Amino acid sequence: MLQSVSKIRIKAILLKYFSKFKGKKRMTPLVSPAPLDIFISLLGSLIGISILSLLLLVYKIPILAAPLGASVVLVFWVSDAPLSQPRNVILGHTISAAIGVMTYQLWGMSWWSVAIGTSTAILGMVLTKTTHPPGGATALLAILSAAEPSYIFTPILAGSLILILIGVLVNNLSPNRNYPRYWY
Repeated sequence: MLQSVSKIRIKAILLKYFSKFKGKKRMTPLVSPAPLDIFISLLGSLIGISILSLLLLVYKIPILAAPLGASVVLVFWVSDAPLSQPRNVILGHTISAAIGVMTYQLWGMSWWSVAIGTSTAILGMVLTKTTHPPGGATALLAILSAAEPSYIFTPILAGSLILILIGVLVNNLSPNRNYPRYWY
């Protein structure tokens, strides 16, 4: 009797768990941004990546890292999102870079150091309320590329600051935007 009750309970728990996979019906339609905002987002993206690329290729300043490309999406295309605000972009990347570099310096590159460093960086962002999804990639890249401590400052901190500066200048060209929503 007790065994059949346990089986029924396990079955109910599993059914409830797997029913979450269905998702829910969308209550609001997807909306497209205004044409002017699309143009401004495109302009900001082009300027931001162009400046970082020019500094890298022309002046040999190591200012471009792949996670900054993901930040471009957030800063210019979803600039109202909490994770797109300057505090999150700058500190999320910088904290993650520091944790990634420290992880590599302590344990080198292995499957477990990559997992620990990336997860710890995400934890660091959550605890400091600076979550910025590309920060996970920043930590991951630091470990995989055997980054030196200078990685924290260039490309990560400097690149983040440049993107925020361009974000402030370009996003506010739109009458529909106010970037940033908050600084801290």
